[in-house]
Formats: sequence, structure tokens, C-alpha cells
Amino acid sequence: MIGKLTGLVDEVRGDHLIIDVSGVGYLVQASAVTLAQLPGHGRKVSLLIETDVGEDHIRLYGFAEPAERDWFRLLNGVQGVSGRLALAVLSVMPPRRLAQAIAADDRRALTAADGVGPKLAARITTELKDRATTLALMSGALAAGADGAAPAVFDDDRTGGSALSVLANLGYGRSEAFAALAAAERRLGPDAALESLIRESLRELAS
Repeated sequence: MIGKLTGLVDEVRGDHLIIDVSGVGYLVQASAVTLAQLPGHGRKVSLLIETDVGEDHIRLYGFAEPAERDWFRLLNGVQGVSGRLALAVLSVMPPRRLAQAIAADDRRALTAADGVGPKLAARITTELKDRATTLALMSGALAAGADGAAPAVFDDDRTGGSALSVLANLGYGRSEAFAALAAAERRLGPDAALESLIRESLRELAS
């Protein structure tokens, strides 16, 4: 199985690119977000790869960031969501926005992706609600571990500090994350579990 490819950008067209690795061209499908980040023709590129092996095909999906790859795996695990549909969702909703939509049960936002109708959008939000929060928690833990410290605010509150780390890792600024957490804590109470606090904060940010 291929987990990563590093080579030269040979061609970018539609929903895919070709990476030249020592003279061998690998056709890699990618989201619009990843394709927009690619360097120019002939420049070096390195993408994380998810390999899909079927009875009559081998498809490679490429991602510029680990978070996008992880969300692709979650989406692809939902019944009725193919690799192509997962990329369509990630093309219109990068990880942070997708986390918001799922936490807020915003099915209409998901239908903006080509091929995703109301029924499939409902299935995605229902099946991924808890798993999406877990993924956010894992990402936040990794971010906090990088410098060994939680953000300055909520330093004396382990739950609040961890939640703020997760939101910061998803790309939210300190002030907006703090405001959302404060609103979530007012609604849920000071003893709210970390998962509930994050989910409510994402709903607040999406409103």
C-alpha cells in the first residue's frame, strides 16, 4: 500500500494530478483544496496517500494535510460515500468547516458538495457526530503536545484548556474560541464533559 508520494508535479487537471516519481507517473485524485496548494509544474510535491484497491481498480487519493486525510477516512466509512464523494465534500468544506457542520447538524451545508443529497447529508451528520468530536480531540492533543503547554487562557481548568487547544488546532483564533467556550460552559454548566463542551462550542461557532 502507498502511504505517501514525493515527486515532481507533472500535470494538474480537473480533480487529479500526476506526480512524477523517478520517471513513473502516479495519477492521484485530490480535493480542490489540496489541488489549489500545489506548486507549479515541475516543482517538488509531497502528498499523503490513501490507496483504494478494488476488484477492477487501484485509486490513489492525495492530501496536503493529515487532517484532510483523516476526514476523508471518516467520510469514506459512511455508507453510500465513495472516495469521489468524500473528496467532493472536502472540496467545499475543509476540515474546520466540516467539523462545524457536523457538530451543528447542518445538513444543508453538506448538500453543497456535488452528489450529496439531503438523505446522504443526514446520514453523514448522524454517523459522524461522535467520531468527529473524537478526531478533534486527538488533533487537539497532538497540537498541545507539540509545545507541552495549553493556551494561556483556561490554564487553571484542565477541561477548558484542552477544549481551547482543540479549537485552536482547528484554526480558530483565541478570542473567538474563548467566547464560544464561555457560551458553551454557561449552557452546559461547569462540570460538562470535554466532548460535550467541544461539541457545543462548535455549534456556537457555526451559528
